[in-house]
Amino acid sequence: MTQNSQFTGISILGMGTALPSHPIPQADISELITSSLQDRPDLARFARRIFRSCGVEMRYTVEPEFTKKSSTECRYLPSNDLSGVPTTEERMNTYKRESVPLGLTAAKAALLDSGIDKSEITHLITVSCTGQFLPGLDVMLMKELGLSPRVNRLPLIFQGCAAGLKAIQMARDVVQGSPESKVLVVCVELSSLHFQPAMDREALFAASFFGDGAAGCVIGEADKNHSSYFELGKGYSVLLPDSTEDMTWEVGNAGFDLYLSPRIPKLLGEYLAPELELLLEGDKLPELWAIHPGGKGIVDSVQNVLELRDDQTKYSRDILKNAGNLSSVTIMFVLAAMRQDMRDKNQEKTKGIAMAFGPGLTAELMQFTYVPAYQVAETEPSHVYL
Repeated sequence: MTQNSQFTGISILGMGTALPSHPIPQADISELITSSLQDRPDLARFARRIFRSCGVEMRYTVEPEFTKKSSTECRYLPSNDLSGVPTTEERMNTYKRESVPLGLTAAKAALLDSGIDKSEITHLITVSCTGQFLPGLDVMLMKELGLSPRVNRLPLIFQGCAAGLKAIQMARDVVQGSPESKVLVVCVELSSLHFQPAMDREALFAASFFGDGAAGCVIGEADKNHSSYFELGKGYSVLLPDSTEDMTWEVGNAGFDLYLSPRIPKLLGEYLAPELELLLEGDKLPELWAIHPGGKGIVDSVQNVLELRDDQTKYSRDILKNAGNLSSVTIMFVLAAMRQDMRDKNQEKTKGIAMAFGPGLTAELMQFTYVPAYQVAETEPSHVYL
């Protein structure tokens, strides 16, 4: 790595977020789903209970069908005749149409926030697990943004909720090996396209908190032009033992089929603390916590195991409350909300940990530091990562 004191370290230089134009209050989507369960009062009661208790009040969708008032009007959630339920092909066509403009909005906001010109971008990492097409999201964004055709494209496809933080760590590693690099990361998830007629409790649970959104960030070496940024520290990805079947995401005939085991919060509670001890190497727990809100139970479990204060988990809970679980996108929403709060409070330099979870079970863990204004390091950072 270049030994140059003008750089403090590899950092998230700018962030941007985007939500679709159709808000769906939790009470409305709950009523829509329960109206499709008139012949299953047991499931209808469960749906009302889980939708009230999952920590979500508002979500957003690209699909106006979910703004309908009853299941007789919504093709995705009919009460009886299932012949008109959108096929996976139709859902993927909607994904192809809607993902690019949403991702473009987030990417433009991230570039503007970073102060980095599009001509400086050397790598583009795109992330999504809710849709696929080729030429893909990466190609479409390059064209729409006017990036160089020689930008190195790195698509992360079908890796679940943990992939947003994985992309940030990949970008950090790219810049570590090539300090002049500037990496644009764009995550787009349209989870609502995979809502299906509720046949069991597992399907209802999954439908209770996922929403649509996009986020982007620019990662590179910080210089004197940057302030209020997150300097990225060491981190890694780990597969938790005996958990392969606890979170699955498979392609079905009517969208993708999601299964979330009720064991997930317990598993994270059991294995997370030892992993954090490994990450911190004896250092004390930091002040800031960017936790992927995969569900209320997950945030509860992390908070209880690590004995965190309510104010330390508020960013995750607020995003879950106001936008739902946005899959890979969510961790960037949490970091963006945290950064804004740090700015508003004129917070000094503060250390933190980001974490996200996905199928595997996979845990992505990373140290970071909020830096309010550019600071020249007293000693050149080693940039040694696991």
